[in-house]
Amino acid sequence: MATNALPDSRTEPDGSVVLRVLSYNIRSMRDDREALARVINACAPDLVFVQEAPRFFRWRKRAAWLAARTGLVVLSGGATAAGPLLLCSLRVTVERTEDVLLPRTPGLHQRGFATSVVRIGGARIGLVSCHLSLQTDERYTQAGMLLDRLDAMDVPHAIAAGDVNERPGGRSFRRLAKELQDCWTVKPWGGEYTSTPGDPHQRIDAVFATQGIEVLGCGVPLDLPGISRADLTAATDHLPVLAALRVPARAGTDYPPGGRRLAPSSTP
Repeated sequence: MATNALPDSRTEPDGSVVLRVLSYNIRSMRDDREALARVINACAPDLVFVQEAPRFFRWRKRAAWLAARTGLVVLSGGATAAGPLLLCSLRVTVERTEDVLLPRTPGLHQRGFATSVVRIGGARIGLVSCHLSLQTDERYTQAGMLLDRLDAMDVPHAIAAGDVNERPGGRSFRRLAKELQDCWTVKPWGGEYTSTPGDPHQRIDAVFATQGIEVLGCGVPLDLPGISRADLTAATDHLPVLAALRVPARAGTDYPPGGRRLAPSSTP
């Protein structure tokens, strides 16, 4: 487990930004909500990619409670995206949002993406929070839809994060990691495994970034001040993934070196 300090959020003189990005499956806030809020607050995120946000009775009220309790605002998603949700700090200027429902396989859960394009400092960034299927073939198809969605956002840089429902050796996870940076692999920090909190033994949650974003550290925040093992266990049935990313300022054609937002396509 890497224990070096994770950089704080800041805006650089050249307009680039260092962001703290959190991905968290919160199991519809059915567990200890106060513990959940304490974990998120301790991570001091600029952006929170939520999975399994409340989707049913008074879901907006519960999402608003979480945002207020953590000093954030609701950006997009929730029931209208079938569970994925985006929260953000007041550093963020919103350009546009869209909740996307994916094609549904009969007998399986509805899935979707919470998406947004935002500006922070001099950086313009596309965001997608996702929760992929438990079914192998549907999950693989959804991974391709996620890559297509990122490319269609027409932004210089993008971040996708969520519950992949698969370990890194699986073909859907590998499909994403071939096109995007798997931030834990690039610069591991903290803990690796996200499931389950009481017995962490597998990494099924991840933060991904397009080429051109610098990964400063990524992993499960096990040793941050303000986070206790008791809160991590009580908050939900997943451990969170926290990443620090440096995003360049918008310039020129808005594409990273090499002219592509995603890595060259190849057959997974």
